[in-house]
Amino acid sequence: MRLVSLTCSNTEIVWALGCLDRLVGVDSNSDFPPEVARLPRVGPDLQIDLDRVEALKPDLVLASLSVPGMQRVVEGLQARQIPHVVLDPQSLQDVYDDIMRVAGLLGVASQGRHVVRAMQWMIAQARGSLPNWVRPPRVMVEWWPRPMIAAGQHSWVTQMLEALGAENAFAHLPVRSQPLTPALVEEAQPDLITVSWCGAKKLRPEVVLQRELKIPALKHKQVFALEEAYLGRPGPRLAEGAKKLADLLRQVPVWQHGGRP
Repeated sequence: MRLVSLTCSNTEIVWALGCLDRLVGVDSNSDFPPEVARLPRVGPDLQIDLDRVEALKPDLVLASLSVPGMQRVVEGLQARQIPHVVLDPQSLQDVYDDIMRVAGLLGVASQGRHVVRAMQWMIAQARGSLPNWVRPPRVMVEWWPRPMIAAGQHSWVTQMLEALGAENAFAHLPVRSQPLTPALVEEAQPDLITVSWCGAKKLRPEVVLQRELKIPALKHKQVFALEEAYLGRPGPRLAEGAKKLADLLRQVPVWQHGGRP
């Protein structure tokens, strides 16, 4: 089966399923695993070159709606009658379901179950390394600095944090993500901020630390860089992201806790 992946997370799902040899093309942003560097590129996620995709004669295109605006690409695939599936997860369970869905399509269902179980085990291990907090620490996962954009309720980030005993500081906002005013951030009172800017070549926590906001994260300087690759790609590497989040949460001194789980 000849596969083309149109986003990083889909490429990484194919890799985790042991089917990398079936990929004949990927989007311009796919950078993991390193072996994908040799594959033909079909453009960035919002500007996929459908002529290139068609020329690769794929049996299946793994499309996505994880980035706003990708619907145009999906409509183009439909118009050209290029065989495709669309992955559009919002929750962590959706990510697991998508991995199983792709595994089924590729005829490797047992490997899909193995990948999901491994992710769940890694996240459980990360939770086991953390204390029992009197209250869940509130985390702001920042996708962009100006304007401030953070993950909301309908993001797998929310379930990742819950699985670690923490909470998304903006879980009360019924969105995937949205621009935030200083007043909204102060109302949410995040204890920790991850600088996980999408598409940024350099992550700069100092930009966040310079903000004049009355929140615990700035008061206690709990602002850390955590690459978008580990939080913003709904695929198997989210489990690594959970471990990295746990490493950050473990070093934050501002919450009381009642001992180890």
